[in-house]
Amino acid sequence: MKEKYIKGVLVFITAASFWTCGNSDNVGESQIDTNPPILNGLDVWLRNNFVTPYNIEILYKWDINDTDIDRFLHPPFESSVRPVGDALQKAWIEPYTKVGGQDFIKNIAPRQFTFVGSFNFNPNSPTITLGIAEAGTKITLFNIDYLDFSDINSIKQPLKTVQHEYGHILNQNIPFDVTYGQINPQDYTAQWFNRTDEEARELGYITAYGSSSEGEDFVEMISEMLTNSKSEFDAIVEGISNERARQIIRQKEALVVEYYLTNFGIDFYELQDLVDKATKALVN
Repeated sequence: MKEKYIKGVLVFITAASFWTCGNSDNVGESQIDTNPPILNGLDVWLRNNFVTPYNIEILYKWDINDTDIDRFLHPPFESSVRPVGDALQKAWIEPYTKVGGQDFIKNIAPRQFTFVGSFNFNPNSPTITLGIAEAGTKITLFNIDYLDFSDINSIKQPLKTVQHEYGHILNQNIPFDVTYGQINPQDYTAQWFNRTDEEARELGYITAYGSSSEGEDFVEMISEMLTNSKSEFDAIVEGISNERARQIIRQKEALVVEYYLTNFGIDFYELQDLVDKATKALVN
């Protein structure tokens, strides 16, 4: 009796399944919006200058799920977007393209930038996050509504962030020499924010944040060298009173230069010069 009861239930279920399938021909309208997006002039400019040539998307219209929901963040004003896009194009993409070839940025680049208008304050430390890189595919830039394009130091702030994060992306493709982290590892600290840049330099780190770990140390060297001319960078190093610290930073500089030349065929000092000239040309 038990076996017959089970078979009867299976027959009933099968019949019900056929009845359901038989009535599925009347499909309603799709809930997916297939209409092409409405593009304004800024959208067209971003598509022509980033999406089409480099497969890089720039998001400036976003919802809270595109950023950290625990922070008080807002999208930027549209008027803030193109100046930052111009800066990326002139002082990051074009110099790398000139020294690395037409396909350099096409082959190695974040595929998405998110622009945020507001500052990103860190709740547990007296610091502000200027940018975030995620898995080598996305960079988020903060506080772009507050940049002053008549002030070169203000312009350098997002560019330094991009050069820093792009350095990480390059390292993810080709790691830097492990001997770099062995030069002066004893003073790396998670409490880097308790140091000033000047104090960090006297220990052999180009910035306080560079003294947080060897990976950050390496990309901080890249970003400091690419947001200063060679003479400006030399002045920073020569301003360090500790002779041993100066030697350490020069040793790190040499490893950065070697890394670019050996792995990418790029003359770093030529790149530095191109970025410097392009950055100065951005000042209104």
